[in-house]
Amino acid sequence: MQTVQITMTLTEKKIGFVGTGKMGSAIIHGLTASSLIKPSNIYASDIDETALNGIANKYGITPCADNNEVVDQSDVIILAVKPQILDTVLSGIKNHVQARHLVISIAAGIPIRFIAKYLPADTKIIRIMPNITATVRAAPSALSAGTGVTQEEIQTAKYIFDSVGSTVIVSEDLMDAVTGLSGSGPAFVSIFIEAMTDAGVYCGLNRNTSLTLAAQTVLGSAKMILETGVHPASLKDMVTSPAGTTIEGIHELEMHKVRAGVMGAVIAAVKRSKELGGK
Repeated sequence: MQTVQITMTLTEKKIGFVGTGKMGSAIIHGLTASSLIKPSNIYASDIDETALNGIANKYGITPCADNNEVVDQSDVIILAVKPQILDTVLSGIKNHVQARHLVISIAAGIPIRFIAKYLPADTKIIRIMPNITATVRAAPSALSAGTGVTQEEIQTAKYIFDSVGSTVIVSEDLMDAVTGLSGSGPAFVSIFIEAMTDAGVYCGLNRNTSLTLAAQTVLGSAKMILETGVHPASLKDMVTSPAGTTIEGIHELEMHKVRAGVMGAVIAAVKRSKELGGK
């Protein structure tokens, strides 16, 4: 019953996007495709007027002349701009943000406290870290809520970002871990897929066939783990027979310390995220 009520409330809300780049447009696509929000109740601004009008025409959303118009028209404000210009954006909208607003930032590496110092006291702020796979509505997003944010507001944010994948709730001190794992993760997984593809080509497959097999194998394995709850180790065992082809390949992976390499890549990315955040 609670879920139904939140969904009904969300359909009545007006959602504003400050920025319609790759991530902003991906979320707009997800929202309009899910029918959670009437397209006309989605407002957006962007410094690239041509790109903004293109997105408005494509999805039926309402383009705005500037960021302040977005804020004035919206209940939920999604800040989808690059981290390096967030301070300028916040300074420009601060006099238009009111108590009724929920502000959601997807600017990587920018903590809630940074956003809060530019906005009126007691502004409700949520920080969310999606990744590039929001483009195909398959993004893992991590959500951290600031002081005073209600459970209903958290669920509102979650519903919005569930439209482009799935959302988990974490404490803000774990956002660097999220950045290193799921933020950088598509690059790590892409290297693995590329390597599998090259191996298939080496063994005689044409590149398109090899890429399809490699990418679908990763997609299918992930889907099976998420949908059935099978542990990755158990899935590995399901396709591993005594003295067979798979265990021969696994032995090669272990000899080259691939497992340690993957862990090291994530840990290094987390460390770098902390460095960039001045921690």
